[in-house]
Amino acid sequence: MKLSRFIISVFALLLPALSHADEGMWLIQDINSALEKNMKARGLKLSAREIFNADAPGTTVSDAVVSIGFYCTGSVISDNGLIITNHHCAYSNIASLSTPEHDYLEEGYWAMSTEQELPVEGEHVYFLKRVFDVTDEVAALGKQYDEEGNPFSQRRIASILQKRYGESTGLTCILSEMWAGEKSYISAYKVYDDVRLVAAPPVCIGYFGGETDNFTWPRNNCDFAIYRIYENGVPVRNEKSLKVSLKGYSPGSFAMVIGYPGRTDRYASSAEIDYQEKVVLPVSNEIRGNQLKIMARRMDANPYVRLKYSDRYFGLSNSQVNNVGMAECYKRFRVKDEKLSQERRMKNWIAGGDIRTDRWGDLVSDLTEAYSKTASVERDKAIFRETIMRGTFVGSYLLRAWNSKDVKKAKEVLLSAIAETDPDVEKDLLEYALKEYFTNLDSYYFGPYQRWVQDRFGYDFAAMAKYLWDGSLASSKLRVDAMETMDELEQDPLRRFISDSSISVYNERNGHQDQRFRALELETEYKRALYWMRFQNGEIQYPDANSTMRISYGRVGGFSPNDGVWHDWYSTPAGILQKYDPSNHDYNLNDRQKYFLEKDFWGRWGFKVGKKRHGMIVDFITDNDIAGGNSGSPVLNAEGDLIGLAFDGNLESLASDTSYTEGYNKCINTDIRFVMWVLEKYAGMKRIIKEIEFS
Repeated sequence: MKLSRFIISVFALLLPALSHADEGMWLIQDINSALEKNMKARGLKLSAREIFNADAPGTTVSDAVVSIGFYCTGSVISDNGLIITNHHCAYSNIASLSTPEHDYLEEGYWAMSTEQELPVEGEHVYFLKRVFDVTDEVAALGKQYDEEGNPFSQRRIASILQKRYGESTGLTCILSEMWAGEKSYISAYKVYDDVRLVAAPPVCIGYFGGETDNFTWPRNNCDFAIYRIYENGVPVRNEKSLKVSLKGYSPGSFAMVIGYPGRTDRYASSAEIDYQEKVVLPVSNEIRGNQLKIMARRMDANPYVRLKYSDRYFGLSNSQVNNVGMAECYKRFRVKDEKLSQERRMKNWIAGGDIRTDRWGDLVSDLTEAYSKTASVERDKAIFRETIMRGTFVGSYLLRAWNSKDVKKAKEVLLSAIAETDPDVEKDLLEYALKEYFTNLDSYYFGPYQRWVQDRFGYDFAAMAKYLWDGSLASSKLRVDAMETMDELEQDPLRRFISDSSISVYNERNGHQDQRFRALELETEYKRALYWMRFQNGEIQYPDANSTMRISYGRVGGFSPNDGVWHDWYSTPAGILQKYDPSNHDYNLNDRQKYFLEKDFWGRWGFKVGKKRHGMIVDFITDNDIAGGNSGSPVLNAEGDLIGLAFDGNLESLASDTSYTEGYNKCINTDIRFVMWVLEKYAGMKRIIKEIEFS
């Protein structure tokens, strides 16, 4: 009883510290004094200039953080070019390196020597070196072109400035706009394109729980993979690498995440939220959900089909779970109401000044009206995109082959289509796409060939799919091998069907494209107005994420997803064994993994209870603000040492692209000590352990 009272008392003391989360994905180069003060109040022991300082290369934490192709984040963990990121970030690369004889997704891959490190074709790693504020230069170029009467676009301005700064720095430069163009920055990167796979656990470790557990808590996967970067055939000797912390953490411990979040839209209007909630998401969520069921049925029945479609299924499923959760969170957290409240405040601010009234007086009402006018056709466009444009995977190959205008190239693309897809999966997807297309759209949109197909088969979609598939070059390697002219591809029934209608038919209906442009222009102006309202009111604000380096800060701690429910802040290997189910691919374990988990010996990687190491943390949660693109980001302690890898958000955070919900937005992370245990005990990669510096 005394112990219980003690725990309750400690929890009560911690609760105020844990209950306040810190919203914001802040620009790494703009850590001002107020932000630094807030971070130190949460526990940070570094100064702002120890986190980012372009004038002292190789001395700051951010020097060891990289973008991987601007879709994920990684960090340097040795002086010999080791880059650690998430397994799901490397998933496509692992799949592309796999063969039926060596399925590295299922088996894992461990390079026991540098000679065994596998080159990853087409991958790039970006190191941020400098950031330049070019807001005035962008404005000056725009004014110059306007005065000269020359047409210009942001793309043209970006090209000019990227070339200018690229030549002066010798680096790869990218222009990014913030706050709908109110601020502009050039980020200058050192880029490496010789990237090699060093370590990747099997999916039963790196993606344990699979899509079943996606965005849920507790999680029990060790979501990591390791690359090495090379230059001129030798590993890169980086100026800065992160130390791996063995000290651990506890509820209330400071945590910061540095990475490259992809896209957020937190300056969105209520009209945009309404558009997503009622127009786009219902269409894509229903169609993609059924496509996943079709794929899963075939994948579960055939391991070769699973190998072919694992990467496609992974990508589609991840976006599907995210979008379904987004729609649910919009409702649960009343995101539209939040935006409406924001707009009432904005209207009062606009009315308080003549200049603001002249510029934005009718902005909110005009924006709502513009979205309303486009809703019907935008729904139809969504159906078209989900069924015709991406209803099958083989369809994209047919269009690529057709657009090549060259028989040899066309045949290469078509042979790739046959090798990389499965006919049963594609026929099932095609039949479903035809059903959704013809039963949900007005015949106004159908092309002449599509009308002919419908007249011939009516609503017998199975017969319709069989006719289109059986007559297609994509169904027969022999037919592709015998192909002699592009005329054969022109007559291909499936290619003809896919090409017979285009997005322009939708855009041209009743002047829809002009109306859509109007809505988007007003949405951009709304974001500018919101920025200036907050700026003039002295509010500290961060721009929407746009794949530039950001920092977020918070603390380790549990949360309450629903009334009467409390989730603890960490998970253990016991959870893996509890979920183990050999009949379920998502929860299966291989024999070696199961043996080591049951052995329950963690060595130096476990956490201490008293004087002994009794336990292991698999995953833990913090309240760091993250977004897609942060996957693989280093989770750092107050000293800037690595304690984990960010890999997911929770179900309750899935509206976070447009709205941050205090107390519910969580960041799920893999404990770096569990990663080290897998490398040493499971994989026997002591050569990698020797490269890493520990604290």
